Amino acid sequence: MSSGYHTSWEVPSEHREDPAYRAAGRRMDFAQAVYDRRSALGWSTAELARRAELSEEDVEAIEESGVEPTLELIERLATALEAGARIDPRSSPEFRFEGYAA
Repeated sequence: MSSGYHTSWEVPSEHREDPAYRAAGRRMDFAQAVYDRRSALGWSTAELARRAELSEEDVEAIEESGVEPTLELIERLATALEAGARIDPRSSPEFRFEGYAA
């Protein structure tokens, strides 16, 4: 039996400041935030697509970290997800959707 499994992943600090690395991180945080909020609402990707006036393929691409989170897209999804969008580069994740208080 092998005992050499990786248990953690270290990213050198110089890579963390690379613009491409940071952009990938934003897309991943955005994707997770969309997925988390959609799941919390109990919606399918088709339901979110309908509410956001996007195609289901667009929603799937967003949730697969394949779409850059533009302001227009964030606003459209926040409205559809009945939530505010919070972006804070000092936290991890940097991006999340927060439902409105009842």
